[in-house]
Amino acid sequence: MISLFIYKDIVKMKVIKIIGFLMLGLFVFIQSYMTMATNRTEQQKYSIVRKYKDFEIRFYPSATFATITSNAKSYKDLSGNGFRKLAGYIFGDNESKTQISMTAPVHMDVNDILSSMSFVMPSDYNISNLPKPGNSNVIIKTTKDEYIAALRFGGFANDKNLAYHSEKLRMILLAEGIRTYGNYRNLGYNPPFQLFGRRNEIIVSVEWNEK
Repeated sequence: MISLFIYKDIVKMKVIKIIGFLMLGLFVFIQSYMTMATNRTEQQKYSIVRKYKDFEIRFYPSATFATITSNAKSYKDLSGNGFRKLAGYIFGDNESKTQISMTAPVHMDVNDILSSMSFVMPSDYNISNLPKPGNSNVIIKTTKDEYIAALRFGGFANDKNLAYHSEKLRMILLAEGIRTYGNYRNLGYNPPFQLFGRRNEIIVSVEWNEK
């Protein structure tokens, strides 16, 4: 006959297992939802000009950005503070309290002179119909058409792997004889709590003649 104490232990273990399965199910559901939400997010438009083994050349037409600049010298220092200011703008910290949809990717340029972070504005907005930011540090600007080289990698971006992939792209482009200009920048496509299927890219402007 099973003693009362053993019976209680068995019940306790079953309850722990059930809770564990429920938590696992909730985790999988949240991650699946984030992945689907990311896939539905409007992305900045570009066309692929040429594919190589490890990278590709793209053409980005002019787009409208909300941008902040910073003296931050690291990805970590720029990403937190910069994201809060830009998120504040699209979540209603603007002249008309307008809610603006989040897009992808987030642009970051971390360097030793003046770093920046930018949100791409949805395609139905432009510099003339966007509300004025409530925070004077947020600047609305229009970019120029440009050709860029892009190298993709997964996981969570940090200063170490950004430096590694920037150098990798630099060496590849040097070997291919493709001339670059400006800083190596990074693009992030996923919310911070999405653990799987993450997409990051290192990009740099290139001199390119499609003819």
